[in-house]
Amino acid sequence: MLRYLTAAQLQTETLLQQTMFRDRARQFRDRLGWEVSVDANGWERDTYDAADPLYVIWQMPDGTHGGSMRFLPTMGPTMFDDHFRHLNDGLRVSAPGIWECTRFCLAPDAPANVAAALMLGGSEVGRNFSLTHALGVFDQHMIRVYRRLGWGPTILGSRDGISAGLWQFSAEIHRQMCVKAGVLPATSAWWFDLSHNRVTAPRRASA
Repeated sequence: MLRYLTAAQLQTETLLQQTMFRDRARQFRDRLGWEVSVDANGWERDTYDAADPLYVIWQMPDGTHGGSMRFLPTMGPTMFDDHFRHLNDGLRVSAPGIWECTRFCLAPDAPANVAAALMLGGSEVGRNFSLTHALGVFDQHMIRVYRRLGWGPTILGSRDGISAGLWQFSAEIHRQMCVKAGVLPATSAWWFDLSHNRVTAPRRASA
């Protein structure tokens, strides 16, 4: 299922927190070879994890991490603004309706639908916080992956194998992501509401 947790809430989810940060180390340091900070516990974390982000996490049935990403409003410090503005001719991207999405990570044993489920989770964030776009920085090869999933970004710029882009939120995209992830819209909405203590029981599932 999808979970939506602030940094403070994640600290109370010991197993989920441990496995997420360790999977991030495996993906970004071990597999992709990025220069990231990994602590003695094997956790990959950076300054933006200390900026109270909202995490979208696919939680496996055993409580461990299956995939995740994090969101921060662009009105405050962002990875793009601090390190990748050159991909947009030096121009900052900052607006109340745009949040930055970073650290898109999949566990080594993640089921095939988890990438699409995370994209659905991003769409759910956009719907519930009245956002217009998500901003992201990613390896260029991911462009094909995002487009294959049915939600490709508008590219702001690319250099040295790294791209920056904007994803537009819409009702149609949300419907497509539900289909790709194999999740009913009502189930997706319930997962979000459950994370924010808005309901106490599942709604009747409907397509």
